Amino acid sequence: MKKEHKQSAWLKKVLRALAVIIGGFITAYGLEAVLIPNNVSDGGVTGLSIVGYELTEIPLGLLIGVLNIPFVFLGYKQIGKSFAVYSVIGIASLAVGTSVMHHISPIIDGDTLLVTVVGGIIIGFGMGLALRNGGALDGIDMLAVLLSRKLPFGTSDLILFLNMFVFIVVSTVFGLQGAILSAIAYYIASKVIHIVEEGLSGAKTFKIITKSPEAIVETVRDRLGRSATYNLVQGGYSNEQFKEITCVINRLEESKMKEIIYEIDPSAFVMVYDVVEVRGGNFKKHDIH
Repeated sequence: MKKEHKQSAWLKKVLRALAVIIGGFITAYGLEAVLIPNNVSDGGVTGLSIVGYELTEIPLGLLIGVLNIPFVFLGYKQIGKSFAVYSVIGIASLAVGTSVMHHISPIIDGDTLLVTVVGGIIIGFGMGLALRNGGALDGIDMLAVLLSRKLPFGTSDLILFLNMFVFIVVSTVFGLQGAILSAIAYYIASKVIHIVEEGLSGAKTFKIITKSPEAIVETVRDRLGRSATYNLVQGGYSNEQFKEITCVINRLEESKMKEIIYEIDPSAFVMVYDVVEVRGGNFKKHDIH
């Protein structure tokens, strides 16, 4: 049983990595086949990389990889090793994808409205697919998650705020119209990400009834740096008493949380709730490695 469990866990990790890679290539296609040929940029580190490419002609894939390095380190320190690994896979896929597809023929030419809508949908789907499977394609997301723990603002608010500066930089290369179109495309992409990944900002509450509560709480503390609370509950049919675990996490940690629960107790009863806002308490986590 243990061998089969390990094989199943390994297969899940491989499938998640494959999904992140596909997300990276989908995003690269949206950039190279829709946005960039029409002088429209993306937001975040990718947007800054596009500006750098236009000004210096340094390969876009190289700029995406290099500029994301400090943000990957932040992801490793603040969210965890697994998230950092999947993010490296995703960013590398995006970088390779832009290089491979650099000379691809654009699928839309000149229609600004169609460019922003189609481009935003494509890159939003790619980025959302990566986030849903535990990785990020852009360092701005990781920086926003870190800042949201230090400042009284939500992740989505900080992402929009940070991207204001990105689009100011974009306007120096693509002009005011190009910056506005880039902002519209990014806004559309953010909505698609929300649909695919079930939301980027806020937090989630996990309520877990398991036969191994201590093991799960200890593992969550070690791997995610999150604390948890116990509630004593009683089964209505069996009259057995259980320790119900309650734990609040960031959305980017959801896939890792599910992985931990499945690894320790595949038969655990799990309820997940969306949390609009978290204040006070001990929600700020310690660095993990």
